[in-house]
Amino acid sequence: MDIASWLRQMGLEQYEPVFRAHAIDGSVLPSLTAEDLKDLGVELVGHRRKLLDAIAALHTAPTPVSGRQATMPAGAERRHLTVLFCDLVGSTALASSFDPEDLREIIGAYHRRVADCVAAFDGFVAKYMGDGVLAYFGYPQAHEDDAERAVRSALTVITAVAQVASPIPLRVRIGIASGLVVVGDLVGTGEAQERGIVGETPNLAARLQALAEPNAIIVSDGTRREIGALFEVRDLGPQTLAGFAEPQRAWRIIGEDRELSRFEALRSGTTPLVGRDEEIALLLRRWARARDGEGHAVLVAGEAGVGKSRLSAAFFEQIREEQYLRLRHFCSPYHQDSALHPIIVRLERATGFAPDDPPQRRLDRLEALLAPTAPSTEELALFAELLSIPAANRYRPLDMTPQRRKEKTFEAWLRQIECFARQQPIILLFEDLHWLDPSSGELLCSSLRSAPTSSRAGPASRRSQLCH
Repeated sequence: MDIASWLRQMGLEQYEPVFRAHAIDGSVLPSLTAEDLKDLGVELVGHRRKLLDAIAALHTAPTPVSGRQATMPAGAERRHLTVLFCDLVGSTALASSFDPEDLREIIGAYHRRVADCVAAFDGFVAKYMGDGVLAYFGYPQAHEDDAERAVRSALTVITAVAQVASPIPLRVRIGIASGLVVVGDLVGTGEAQERGIVGETPNLAARLQALAEPNAIIVSDGTRREIGALFEVRDLGPQTLAGFAEPQRAWRIIGEDRELSRFEALRSGTTPLVGRDEEIALLLRRWARARDGEGHAVLVAGEAGVGKSRLSAAFFEQIREEQYLRLRHFCSPYHQDSALHPIIVRLERATGFAPDDPPQRRLDRLEALLAPTAPSTEELALFAELLSIPAANRYRPLDMTPQRRKEKTFEAWLRQIECFARQQPIILLFEDLHWLDPSSGELLCSSLRSAPTSSRAGPASRRSQLCH
């Protein structure tokens, strides 16, 4: 962005040297506040007002907010769309409690957080309506999992908005609906021009939003069918909504269901496995050797939809009567840049953290989980840090370089696995390996290298790894 040209358009080119001296560029400009402008020497209220209004215009225009500039379709078209409607709780009270300039900064920060969360899942912010935000998933860029993307985006919105710096904590209500619409017609003129949408889906999303409690997500029955069992939900039953002749069934999103794989969550049932006897027999032979003390790793590879997850499910059905420990790790297409995401999710699932657990209770649960392996204080501190649990009051701070901290975390995780393997046969399962983040990949490689030797460390130390 040409800051000098931007300032000249407002007749404020005299501030160009100070903006340049303080390294104010296009990435920094949208986050400037009134206090920042005062620090830069913009003393006149009129000049600050012009600058703040121009900054607000940078991120309030309805634009595609996916990571890349989406190509907008030329005309209106019929689409299956998932619509997200987000509304700020208590905006009237905020307006009466703050100066308009301060309120504008809070609302602007709220808009940016919502837009960033929508962008992270390739959605499209269609309109800002005061303290409301309307977003589309499935337009202009369509995906096979747009309903899932909308729900995941909504979950991150709740967390992100709560972190906005405000004297009063910010909360939102979110409604999500899926269905057929006609989208793309340009309506309005000038700055008010926008891509219109016709159909009952946006109205349903808005009505569902009105049903939600603060920091709650309500989805339509159509959205609920599309997300399968990927999320834990609560059935709210049929709801009478203004503008709808028939009651509409609604569901509240509780959180992500981390017990099921995507294969299990998105399928209502399974058909008999045909023509895979040789593959099943191979897996059973490798497992038998692992039980006898010879560690093995098996990679199940193939085209999407060929039946990799179905094969592993059939394998576990074959050994259901045996005594062993299965540690499942689910790789996610939405967390490929999140270091050790599958490891963190499995640990959180195993400890049974509740969303409202305070740090001390989380530490107690973590210590109880790891107690059978007699972890050192340093290992407990490393795992607490991995799970983002504040632990300075219980463990000595880790005085290590980032690289050394990473190495020690890997060592601690591998030692835990080896300790569990000495107690009973163990299977490490990594699903959807093509979505594995680099750090988890490095840790998995270390585990693969140690499997054949560590499995012979004791008479009951047996380990097998299944990746697909």
